[in-house]
Amino acid sequence: MKRYRQVALGGTFDILHRGHLELLRKSFEIGLFVVIGVTSDEFVRAKLNKRIINPYPVRVQNLRNALQKELKVSNYEITKLNDSFGPLMISGDIDCLVVSSETEEKGKKINHLRAELGLPAIDVVLVKLVLAEDGIPISSSRIRSNEIDENGFKTNK
Repeated sequence: MKRYRQVALGGTFDILHRGHLELLRKSFEIGLFVVIGVTSDEFVRAKLNKRIINPYPVRVQNLRNALQKELKVSNYEITKLNDSFGPLMISGDIDCLVVSSETEEKGKKINHLRAELGLPAIDVVLVKLVLAEDGIPISSSRIRSNEIDENGFKTNK
């Protein structure tokens, strides 16, 4: 398995679930250092049109807690994303992006934009979406609507 100096991934991380943990786990498995972009509240509302429960500071703290308790890692940095690309457009240090099949197209677009800026292409590593027990991908929106819990199990509500 190839190892990278710096791996990046990004997301809203509104309600942390098993799918998020798989993306994070893969990032730390292949990266010596991981840059985690968390979307700002303004970006979520203005550009992504997502409904979220937790404001940015809570989402970051929940992420830090999960990184400490679940993955037991400290070789990371969390950065605020005010756009779709964050530090990937200015950093020559990041050499890999970890994406889900849901965000794979962004990886291709990022490499196109990096080439225009004279930056080297980065590898894009795909992590398959984690399925709930009903065979449908786990997502924060499904958890918010009480269809499933954070582990993908149906709720009794």
